[in-house]
Amino acid sequence: MTKQYLAAIKKRRSQYALGKDLPLAEQEVTELIKEAMRQAPSAFNSQSSRAVILHGAQHEKFWDIVRNELQKIVPAENFAPTEAKINSFAAGAGTVLFYEDQDVVKGLQENFALYADNFPIWSEHSTGIAQFAVWTALAEANIGASLQHYNPLPDAAVAAEWKLPASWKLRAQMPFGSHQGKFSEKEFMADEDRFIVL
Repeated sequence: MTKQYLAAIKKRRSQYALGKDLPLAEQEVTELIKEAMRQAPSAFNSQSSRAVILHGAQHEKFWDIVRNELQKIVPAENFAPTEAKINSFAAGAGTVLFYEDQDVVKGLQENFALYADNFPIWSEHSTGIAQFAVWTALAEANIGASLQHYNPLPDAAVAAEWKLPASWKLRAQMPFGSHQGKFSEKEFMADEDRFIVL
């Protein structure tokens, strides 16, 4: 069992060449994402992580919003590489938008004042674990994905488009889809520079 878990973790890699031909039905992908997030731990079992799961045209609409926001700040003569990158994400089948509910964080700060300064930090831990759980679950289902951070650029437009609660804070975006390319070799730093074993 341990070897199976480590094998699943090793399978999780950044896939930038995405397509729309998923090995699972849309509803199965949705349930996979939900279950991975449900099982992800959080401080005080706060379950502060939230997700907007976008498929098909809704997923493409998100990347249209990101593209439009980027056009406002990237000079036109330099926009082609940026647009190509956004198009590569939009070429996938869907995107998971990861949020943290700030009302939950504030509630914990009020109820556990001794740890108040730590709850925003622990919220970031929670979203990171949720992202890793979803990414690994997708990889295990042979679905490619990568993790992106265009927030806060599209935040307001996205919240308005899908009428999201004001307390939800966008932390990351995960475009996903079929594998349309190979992975490059992953390099690791030397163990002696990373670990101390006593």
